[in-house]
Amino acid sequence: MRLLSRAEEIILLAVLSLEGKAYGIAIQDFIHERTGTEWSFAQIYGPLNKLARKGYVSKFSGEPTPERGGRHKCFYLITAGGKAALAEIRRVQDRVWNSVTKGAIT
Repeated sequence: MRLLSRAEEIILLAVLSLEGKAYGIAIQDFIHERTGTEWSFAQIYGPLNKLARKGYVSKFSGEPTPERGGRHKCFYLITAGGKAALAEIRRVQDRVWNSVTKGAIT
């Protein structure tokens, strides 16, 4: 399995945490609240589309809303493959971090 990039990992974690309510602005807000960094929609949708092509997220349309001029929102759900990719990146990071000498980062 090819490892996730940091952006892919953060976006997948957002989709997983938002439990069926993951769409562009919700993902952007989630990332900003947890990292303190503003991500543009390009920084979100580029990796998100890549994750969809890999089969790590699935996309579905919500109901049209008046505040969006009758357009629907596109929502994302994490797939079993996405969960497996997150588990693998966590295992790899744990192994790498565990090899760092305690006290090396202070």
